Amino acid sequence: MRLPGLMCILLLLVAQRCQLLRAELQGPISESASATETDTNAEEITTADKDTSSKTPPVDSAAASPASNDRKAAKLKDTEFATRTKVMPAALFERLWNDSLMKQQKLKAQIEAIEAQQPQVEAELTPEQQEAQNLYENAMEMLGKPRTDKRVAFTLLRKAAAFNHLKARAEVAWAMLLGLWMPFDFHHAAEEFETLANEGLPDAHAGLAFLYSVGVGGKNVSQPMALIHYMLAALGDNTLAQMAMGYRYLYGINVPISCEKALIHYKRVARKVASKVTFANGPMVHRVRLLDELENPGSHETEIVDYYQLLADKGDVQSQVGLGQLYYQGGKAIQQDHQKALEYFTLAANAGNAIGFAFLGKLYLEGSEQIKADNETAFKYFSKASEMGDPVGQSGLGLMYLKGLGVPKDSIKALSYFTQAADQGWVDGQLQLGTMYFTGNGVKTDYKLALKYFNLATQSGHVLAYYNLGIMHAYGMGMLRSCPAAVEFFKNVAERGRWSSRLMHAYNDYKQNRIDEAYMHYALMAEVGYEVAQSNAAFLLDREEVHVFNDRHEDLIRAFYYWKRAAGQGYSAAQVKLGDYYYYGWGTKTDFETAAALYRKASEQQYNAQAMFNLGYMHEQGLGMKKDWHLAKRLYDLAAETNSDAKVPVAIALFKLQMLAKIESIKESPYRFIFYMDENIAANWDLYMITILTLLLGIIMYTRRPFQQPEQAQAAAQAAAQQPPPQVNDMAAMPVNAAPAAAAADTTASAGTSTANATATASESTAAGVTSTLASSTTCSSSPAPGTSSNTLDPTD
Repeated sequence: MRLPGLMCILLLLVAQRCQLLRAELQGPISESASATETDTNAEEITTADKDTSSKTPPVDSAAASPASNDRKAAKLKDTEFATRTKVMPAALFERLWNDSLMKQQKLKAQIEAIEAQQPQVEAELTPEQQEAQNLYENAMEMLGKPRTDKRVAFTLLRKAAAFNHLKARAEVAWAMLLGLWMPFDFHHAAEEFETLANEGLPDAHAGLAFLYSVGVGGKNVSQPMALIHYMLAALGDNTLAQMAMGYRYLYGINVPISCEKALIHYKRVARKVASKVTFANGPMVHRVRLLDELENPGSHETEIVDYYQLLADKGDVQSQVGLGQLYYQGGKAIQQDHQKALEYFTLAANAGNAIGFAFLGKLYLEGSEQIKADNETAFKYFSKASEMGDPVGQSGLGLMYLKGLGVPKDSIKALSYFTQAADQGWVDGQLQLGTMYFTGNGVKTDYKLALKYFNLATQSGHVLAYYNLGIMHAYGMGMLRSCPAAVEFFKNVAERGRWSSRLMHAYNDYKQNRIDEAYMHYALMAEVGYEVAQSNAAFLLDREEVHVFNDRHEDLIRAFYYWKRAAGQGYSAAQVKLGDYYYYGWGTKTDFETAAALYRKASEQQYNAQAMFNLGYMHEQGLGMKKDWHLAKRLYDLAAETNSDAKVPVAIALFKLQMLAKIESIKESPYRFIFYMDENIAANWDLYMITILTLLLGIIMYTRRPFQQPEQAQAAAQAAAQQPPPQVNDMAAMPVNAAPAAAAADTTASAGTSTANATATASESTAAGVTSTLASSTTCSSSPAPGTSSNTLDPTD
């Protein structure tokens, strides 16, 4: 029975192929269509002949009929052939397309029939499995919320993992690998991933791929094994694995460069991100580069927030609006908190601020954990803001009319409000207006206008604008198709998913001096293509702060590859660091030419002052390029102009360059014999060295010689104190300048050691004057009588 069935299938395939060949040779025009076209052409020709005959004089029908019939036949044949040749490609494409659709429908029907024949029995969960599933869902819900206790969530995950819940076990293994609320345990995580990968869990394949790529958990670095596991995880719809594969195909990391394959992976992830975006602009992604923060430390964000909070409490409306926006979106120093945002926007709205009314409408329109969505309240606040001319309120009203949220749908009103908001430069109005022209909702489809408004919205960083532009470039809608541009837009969207919060988690770990935990998070994000994570991971390895590997050579090799990947994505500081690694041979072989090329690229594309300075030094020394002091000076000057911090090192470098130029000029002068005494100096270098050291020692001893020892000064002071006090007549007979000296000597005698030190110091500064003063004080000075002053003369004098 099986053989006749196969024969029938083969005969059907052969017959279908013959029909296709006949269509290709004869044209896909049916007989009825051909007859209709022939009749139409005949009518057209007949009508033309009638018009011609009515305008021309009559001729002999017998003579004219053969020629006219030949011309008619020739014209009919040419017209029919031209029509066939024009219609043939379109008809052939339509025939093939219909055949493919029929095959797909038949295949789908056969699959449905087979599935219908098989009894679908859903296995009921046991009480333990149901409890494990509930624990897992509760834990993941807590992890997805920003203001929850993550320790409680991981406790629930451990309980679910104890019931052999596969996904919970994978989450616990990831926590042990990354140090999330529990200590590191790389080997246990590797064992769990291997066990779960055998069960076919995509998250486990992604974990194994990361282990093989980084080289922890007892796994040696193996990029082929990492590639295999990333591919298996991506096929299982693992988001991070799809991003990792898209990044590898985009930059050709261990795979051939393929823009189309990168587009497939990034488009899947971008679709997930776009589907989660609400009326707001999606989650905020804070990209903090540790290298930039080290070189340009800014002020503390918490202090700035405290300052604005103080002004807001005093009634400053602008500070209230600013704090409300910070709490609405979240920031580097402030965690997202819609309840506090509601409080500050309410204060601003009570003061009559239009932005306060508008953002109150957004809060009630979107809803959150703390605020229940209320379309009526949102419409009230949007209306007040719109009456005051605020574009946020106008855009909110347009959205409510477009979606029919609490009001009847009215695309005309929506278009009007969006246009008013877009004219004022508000990003939501630009986005929604572009979407209306893109989809033809309420207006005529216009891809050029849609492209215009999407480009305007991307200038403010709206994630949906990037996604829509990616769609337009991927399918060539309103423009020529561009795979690289589509991949760039989709990559931007994919990197704004909720998993980007790991970057801020790693930054917080770094600030809390949990360097190993920060490095593991940055390494994971570096695998999926985040440039900021690649540069930060290399930065930590470069500074010898990571203790995961305990091998400096391996750290430099890993840092080299991270710098290389970050430089490949256009980060100028990474290009400079990569040039340093090639220059010094860190983690790779020394290559001056490659280092110079990287410095030149960073200086020309990003105007990096450090790259200009390094390139100038290499021109000065002739390393990897021709020695050129004029070009070196020019690069030094450019570095000083680009960055004011480079002025001091540039001044030193220019002074050195001038000295070298002077030396070269002396070598070309008659005094060049000075530089040819090297043999005599080299033969007797020890004698010259001893002579120089002796002279230096003599100079030091001469400059630091003591002129009067402290003991001698103290003895002189004691001798002066033992002399009998002078009489009044003696004091009167003393010169005026000698009286202060006598008082000073008496004070010296009573002060002791401190006076002796002061005398010694004075002797070092002015030896002659002090010597005469001491002599006069020793001869005729003593302490004055009680009630008298040494600085006054006797009244009887």
